[in-house]
Amino acid sequence: MSSSEQVPEQAAAPAAAPPTEQVAALSVQDDVPLGPDGKPLTKSALKKLQKEKEKAEKAAARKAKEDAEKAAREAANVDHATDNYGKQPMNQSATRPGLTYTQLSTVSAEDDGKDIVFRARLQNVRAQGAKMAFLVLRQGLDSVQALLQVSADGAVSKQMVKWTTAISSESVVVVHGTVRRVAEAVKSATIADAEVHLSKVFLVAEAPAVAPMLYEDANRSAAEVAEGEGQFATVSLVTRLDNRAIDLRTRANQAIFRIQSGVGSLFRSYLAARGFVEFHTPKLIAAASEGGANVFKVTYFNRDAFLAQSPQLYKQLLVVGGFERVMEIGPVFRAENSQTHRHMTEFTGLDMEMAFDEHYHEVMELLAAMLVSVFAGLREHYAKEIAVVRAQFPIDEFLFPERGEDVLVLTFQQGVAMLHEAGHTSVSPLEDLSTEMERTLGALVRAKHNTDFYILDKFPAAARPFYTMPDPADAQYSNSYDFFMRGEEILSGAQRIHDAVFLAQRMREFGVDPKTPGLEDYVQGFESGAPPHAGGGIGLERVVFLFLGLGNIRRASAFPRDPVRLRP
Repeated sequence: MSSSEQVPEQAAAPAAAPPTEQVAALSVQDDVPLGPDGKPLTKSALKKLQKEKEKAEKAAARKAKEDAEKAAREAANVDHATDNYGKQPMNQSATRPGLTYTQLSTVSAEDDGKDIVFRARLQNVRAQGAKMAFLVLRQGLDSVQALLQVSADGAVSKQMVKWTTAISSESVVVVHGTVRRVAEAVKSATIADAEVHLSKVFLVAEAPAVAPMLYEDANRSAAEVAEGEGQFATVSLVTRLDNRAIDLRTRANQAIFRIQSGVGSLFRSYLAARGFVEFHTPKLIAAASEGGANVFKVTYFNRDAFLAQSPQLYKQLLVVGGFERVMEIGPVFRAENSQTHRHMTEFTGLDMEMAFDEHYHEVMELLAAMLVSVFAGLREHYAKEIAVVRAQFPIDEFLFPERGEDVLVLTFQQGVAMLHEAGHTSVSPLEDLSTEMERTLGALVRAKHNTDFYILDKFPAAARPFYTMPDPADAQYSNSYDFFMRGEEILSGAQRIHDAVFLAQRMREFGVDPKTPGLEDYVQGFESGAPPHAGGGIGLERVVFLFLGLGNIRRASAFPRDPVRLRP
């Protein structure tokens, strides 16, 4: 045998074929399978071969099933809702789709079936398994329950539900959905008869996962905290003011500052309807407008200037200038180092001044009628907001007469006499009342006259500024008045001295030099002739905090200023 015909000694054995192929490759003789050697297989070999065949078939079937299940899972995990949720890019006003956005204050069960889009804060979210979540979405005073549920058409996916439940509370979102009437009243939101079934959820601005204070804690009333017996956190006023941007979101604050806005609007509209012209006077002035030491001095280029303690001097000059009825809403600054529940170093003044024909009571009576109109307007137009505040700050209803002419007017001496009758005999009839005595008198007036709103007239002259007209019958007193709410002063006013010679004389008697820069212009204004006039200045925040019974004036100021607070 030649070398080319020789077979290699170590030839590799061919790979064994699967049992099914082995069986197929067997020769058959008389219906009996033959082995590789050409001889019929034994029964045991046939049995073994059959078992191997069945085992292979089962393995193939199992693999086919697993492959099919894997394909189904992969198909099921495809997120078809990616366009319906996610974080939006920062809004730089690059586009304007022109969508119509809904205010929750207008939503009710009457909108059943209506598709809406709205922006809101995510108050909270609660997952119900992997396919469903409930959200509470809030706009200002109003909130609605929303349902996000996996849909058969893939518009809402499990991934979408999972992503939404991970959004931090107080984040800003824009959502699309359909209003649906509910069978049972919703208790977790202010809209009780409807909910919104969501189809899209977009994150506009994400809140931090850990906040300095929780909305739920800040929104809870003191009564709820007390009833919880340690279950709930207490949020102090200092913490609230330090984190005002969060605190202002509470329902009570949303209501308080809507009411405050209403006071300003009602004040302005009442006076405008009676011929008053609104002005905005300087707040940087050359001399202290009220005299005394409670004035802020500032550097004005190469000389000193002062922050206006009131628009008083300018109001009078405007009357002299021919605008016989003027008003202003603006800031007032008082450098009083008083850390009380009712004092601030900066507040908003509601001021008016007017010429009168015969008697300064014409002005006092107009002010009384105006404030009664403001109180009635709040009661009529802000009932919802007042109810919200009452829920967090419960207090007796503010009592006031229905007509301005029915407002109680007491002379200062009559008020002192009431205090003396109640045992407070040390109160002087020639000195201003202390805060404690004001509140005591307020309680006495409420008990005797069933009102929280009243006027004290004819204050001691020593307790009033230099421009106040003395009482012609008794020079120890003056033609001046204070208005009170719940026993605390909210308005101070008087007839002003309109004679230039007498004004200069009174200034000197009070230790004020009429030739002082700034004051000299004021006195000269009266030398050209001035009508008799009177007016008053109201503290906006005092009206709000006393009407609502908030306990502290800082709750009625969005960003209060006092001797220790200059921020935020």
